[in-house]
Formats: sequence, C-alpha cells, structure tokens
Amino acid sequence: MKTTEKTAVMSEINITFPDDSVRSYGAGITGMEIAADISKSLAKAAIAVSIDGELSDLSLPIESDAKLEILKRDNEEALEMIRHDCAHVMAEAVQSLFPGTQVTIGPSIENGFYYDFARNDPFSTEDLEVIEKEMRKIVERGESFTREVWSRDEAIKFFTDKGEMYKAELIQDLPETEEIKIYKQGEWTDLCRGPHMPTTKHVGTAFKLLKVAGAYWRGDSNKAMLTRIYGTAWRDDKELKAYLMQLEEAEKRDHRKLGTEMDLFHFQHEAQGSVFWHPKGFTIYNQMEAYIRRRLNAGGYREIKTPQLIDNKLWEASGHWGKYRENMFVVPDEVPSTDDEGPIVSDKAFEKLMALKPMNCPAHVQVFKQGTKSYRDLPIRFAEFGCCHRNEAHGALHGLMRARQFTQDDAHIFCREDQITGESVAFCDLVKNVYTDMGFEDVRVVLSLRPDVRAGSDEIWDKAEDGLRQALIKTGLDFEEAENEGAFYGPKIDYQVRDAIGRTWQCGTLQLDFVLPERLDANYIGEDGAKHRPVMLHRAVLGSLERFIGVMIENYAGKLPLWLAPVQCVVATITSDADEYGQKVFAALQEAGLRAELDIRNEKINYKVREHSHAKVPVMFVVGAREAEEGTVAIRRMDSKDQPVEPLEKAIELLANQSKPPY
Repeated sequence: MKTTEKTAVMSEINITFPDDSVRSYGAGITGMEIAADISKSLAKAAIAVSIDGELSDLSLPIESDAKLEILKRDNEEALEMIRHDCAHVMAEAVQSLFPGTQVTIGPSIENGFYYDFARNDPFSTEDLEVIEKEMRKIVERGESFTREVWSRDEAIKFFTDKGEMYKAELIQDLPETEEIKIYKQGEWTDLCRGPHMPTTKHVGTAFKLLKVAGAYWRGDSNKAMLTRIYGTAWRDDKELKAYLMQLEEAEKRDHRKLGTEMDLFHFQHEAQGSVFWHPKGFTIYNQMEAYIRRRLNAGGYREIKTPQLIDNKLWEASGHWGKYRENMFVVPDEVPSTDDEGPIVSDKAFEKLMALKPMNCPAHVQVFKQGTKSYRDLPIRFAEFGCCHRNEAHGALHGLMRARQFTQDDAHIFCREDQITGESVAFCDLVKNVYTDMGFEDVRVVLSLRPDVRAGSDEIWDKAEDGLRQALIKTGLDFEEAENEGAFYGPKIDYQVRDAIGRTWQCGTLQLDFVLPERLDANYIGEDGAKHRPVMLHRAVLGSLERFIGVMIENYAGKLPLWLAPVQCVVATITSDADEYGQKVFAALQEAGLRAELDIRNEKINYKVREHSHAKVPVMFVVGAREAEEGTVAIRRMDSKDQPVEPLEKAIELLANQSKPPY
C-alpha cells in the first residue's frame, strides 16, 4: 500500500465500502491511496471519492472512520464534477486568450455550466470557437488540480494584486469560520470550494460552448453587467451528441416560435412577463380550463374567486411578507388626509400597503373562516383559477414557461388529520388521470422534506412528512425523497412530467400545511365541541395554466390533440366551382360543434395545404367539383399521405367523435 509521510505513530481507521466490506488503514490516508491499494486499474479510473455521502478530492486525507465510495467517470455524480472542472478550464482559457478579463462565479448547472466574466468588451458568439480550441489544449496538457487552504488576508491580497476585484469581494463576504480554499491547475489559480478531479485531462473532450448572455454581478440589477458564457459537458461524445440533438429539437419546438407561427399569443415590452392571448391561443386556454373544471366538479371541489389586491397585514400574518416580499408587486393604498371640512384630496398620505397576490392560499383561508365549520363539514375543497403576480427578474422571464402574471388551477383542502391520507390518495389518483389524458406517461414523483428555514415545530413537521409519505405508499407510486426542498410551511409532493424529447417539467404539487391555519386562526368545531385547527392541503394539478400550455405545445411540437387544437378542421376548396359546397361543409362542421375555418381563397390547393399544415391544423376537408357533386369530402390529416374520401355526414360524425375531450 502506497503511503504518504505521516507521524511516527498513526491511529488506525476503518473504511466501509458500498458492499459493506471493511478495511483498516492508517489515519490520514487519501482516497487515491485506497484506490491504489485495491487495484492499479481502479486508481487510474478514479476521479473522486464519496466520504459519508459527501464528494471529496482523491487527495484529501481521511482522519476517521468513514463510509467510502470511489467514483469513476461512469458514475452519475461524475457529471457534475466534469462540468465544474470544465468551467475552470474555460475560465483559464479565457484569461489566457483575453488578458485583463476578470473571472467571477462559475458553477455547474443542469446539463452544463457557465462562468461570468468582467471585461470592457463583452464576448460574442464568434469568440466561442476560439475559447473552445484553447480549452482542448488545456485538457490535453493534463494539469493537476491541487487544493490549498489560505488565510483570508493572504487570499484577498493575492486576488487584489492580480486585479481580480470580484474574487476579492467574494472572499471578503465569506463567513469568518469558512476555510478559504484555493485550487490550482498548473499555474492558473481560482477560489473554489471543490472538489475537483485529479487533472484537467479527466474533463475529457465531450464539451461544447453554447451561447453568451448578459448577467448582473450577484444577480443585482444595480450592479455591474457581466458576460456569461454557457457550455455543456458530458462523459462521452455519444452523450454530448444526444444532448445537442435534443437542443436542436427543442429549438424547433420552442413554444414562443410556435405561438407566433400558429397565431396563439405574443409578448411585448409594455407588459413584461404577461401574455397577450390571441383568439386561437385563448381557445386552447379555455379548453384546458374547462377540462380541469370538469375534473374538479367530479372530485367534490367548490369553485371560488378571491381578490387580486390584499392588504399587507394579511401577508404579514400568513408569513409571506417576511419570506416572499421581494417577489411581490406592492401598491400603496392612498388614504387622503382630512381636516374639519373633510378630506384634503391634494395631500395624500400612503398609510397602507396593498399587494397583488402571488398565491391564493391566505385568501382561501379567509373564505373558510366565514361562518362556523363543524367536523362533519370536512373535508372542504375550495378551487380557484386564481390569477397571480410574481415579480420575476427580467432575465428570468421565458415566454409562457416563466411569467409575471399567470393563472393556477389552485385548490386548498381543509380537512381533519384522520382525512389526510384519503385526501392525498384521491389527489394522487387525480394527477395520474389528468397527466394520462394529456399524453404524459413518464412522471417522476418527489417528496420534498423540511428546509433549514421553516415555520412550525419539529413535531408538526414529523406529522406532516409522514402523512404525505404514507399517502404515496398507499397509492403504490414510486417516489424519491429530497432533503431541504419543502416549502417553508410544510413538506410537499412534486410531480415532474417527461416530454417527448426527454426534458422534465415541474407541474403538479401537493403541500401539507399545519402552519397557515394556525397563523391565520382557522378552526372548526370538533366532535368534542371544542375548537380544532384544520389541516390545509395546498394542491395544483397543472400548476400554472400558461406554463402547462407551453409544455403541451412543446411536447406535441404544436400538433395538439384534436380536442385541444384551436382549429380542428379547415375546409379548403380546390376550385371556385366548389365554393358554395365548401360553405355548406363549413356550416355543417360548426353545427356539429367543431372548431372550423373556411378557405375559399383563389390559391392553389397545394399552397393552402402547406399553409395550414405549417399552422398545425390537424384535419383538412378538401373539396372540389367532384366532391360537391357526390356530397363527399377528401380527408387530409397532418403528417399523413392518405387522403380517404368519405360522405360528408360520416366524415363529420367521425371527426366529432375523435374531437371529444378526454373527460
């Protein structure tokens, strides 16, 4: 066994491996030394170790008993390290090519990484190829990542002397108790918590720089604008190629692009983050809302409507004001001053604050509190298509997917503790049925547990978490648990759907809350005649209607199911001789309740077919002189070469049956 220099007397530690086998080593042994002790091939393939569940450098001494796993590039955890190291390689390449550029922050993110740079002349997409070429040289050199711990003053002086003022600021703001860790790759030095792989060569060559964007220092619009370079990195070229193909397909499916092509909606500067629905787009919206409303009615929900503007006193009582204030749109409530003769309109004092609601839950509690509720009344299920506003940063806005104004298919269930499991199981069944109707079969379920900052006692959180856990077990759903991901008032179940090209979207949620009824003094009269607090279940199936519609558009690449398509059928005439018959066919479709359009323009039929196919119209009834004479239509479906001819009545009956909503 290879060892490093140690004191004359070494204590012995026990290392437990994933197969539960145990080996003893001298304290201070490194992960690399343990890998080499097992086999030379393992030492060669190793990139990091997991010590008691935490990733660590292979070079870090292990001083006490630990559970240890040696990680290789084929481990799932390797992806994050590859991306993190790739960000460092990119930063070195940038500073090598563009002296005077300051590096700031460069984390790994989902599917890739980014690094923010401070430079007088922002980078452009033309620079990416040059930077990428330099990165490959750095990877090929295989410089070792080495870790050092510096004093705070030493680190600040080092980066200040280099002109790296952003790094110096980061160090200055670190907690006094935190170690200042410095990583070097060859001669290049960076502030970083780590861990890193052994050398830059371990990054591999399966990476690509994707785009440049602007980003404020520390996300603050009052601070300097930096240039952010995004990249992606994978374990091998096969994974990289698959991801780049997914990006290409995602670009084709972009709901903003399709929204324009299909004339569904638009956005504009004067209403940042709010959608302008066009008639066709609002048809989709109304169909989706009507579908969910039918589901809710069948599930025993009662629909309500609550105010948009609510006094900040209610948000303070609920806890949202302290937790969510910066994301709320606040409006001063003008209260005129008065004298003996009445109000002085010109001298107004802003004595109160109102806020546009970012969520519906406190308002639903107010409806519950009206009148006395008995244990026999529970559960009470209030539903609302509630319009909410959240002050999202401009840079975070993304069409329908992330907006400032949106509508939730929101509901709150007020129930007794003994009803938690039954209500949760019913909701899980509802979500499963809705997602199946929408065409999503691959759904990931995550139980998110208590965050570090939270309201309520540990005893309450224990009950809440176990309540949702037991409901999931009873439904037979496969689920995973996520530490520290719950809401501040309670744990939650999150539902993530996987779309046609493999992307995952967070949609539905069920949140169990013992805290808000306590904060807002909600109660019911129990069987014992005393007052009791109800349990509150926050739940949404689609989440934001706008966002879910965006997901649907991208999942189907605009080719929506017949029941949801804004135009279900276009009647297109071949010649003007068939115009009168085309009008008759159009009228018959409308009478059957189908959403139809008539195209009798003096254009060639191939031109009409291309145009309506581009607009993603699912069905066309093509009619000419022959069809007019025989009382038939030629049925042309999108993406189909077949064009069967059917009697008009039969064709409409068939289309009407196929266009029925799933519920």
